[in-house]
Amino acid sequence: MRFALLLLAGLSVSAGAGAGPTPAPTRVEIDGLLAELRSAQCRFQRNGSWHTLDEAQQVLTYKLKKIEERTTLARTEDFIDQAATRSSTTGQPYQVQCGQGAVEPAGPWLHAALKRVRAVSAR
Repeated sequence: MRFALLLLAGLSVSAGAGAGPTPAPTRVEIDGLLAELRSAQCRFQRNGSWHTLDEAQQVLTYKLKKIEERTTLARTEDFIDQAATRSSTTGQPYQVQCGQGAVEPAGPWLHAALKRVRAVSAR
């Protein structure tokens, strides 16, 4: 079964008070995170299988859409923690490997990437 279908089947995000699109500044940061992954030539591991960045981006974008159906993300950190850190199906953390670098958990990598995205936008 395709990576996206497996991930989407187990999507579980807690509901908030209201649903709606992600505020523009947060969406810009999320797009910046995806660009960071691409520029670092990263790949994602989910439940022991490696997937291309295109597959990961497709799934993360879909997860964002599903979150927006339930709540509004106020912060980019919420996107990382709710959609981009672990499998909704198994709870196993996502792993990231960029280039020939070490394999590391996606959550801490994305939080560090968010700091880089914010540093660039603050210039």
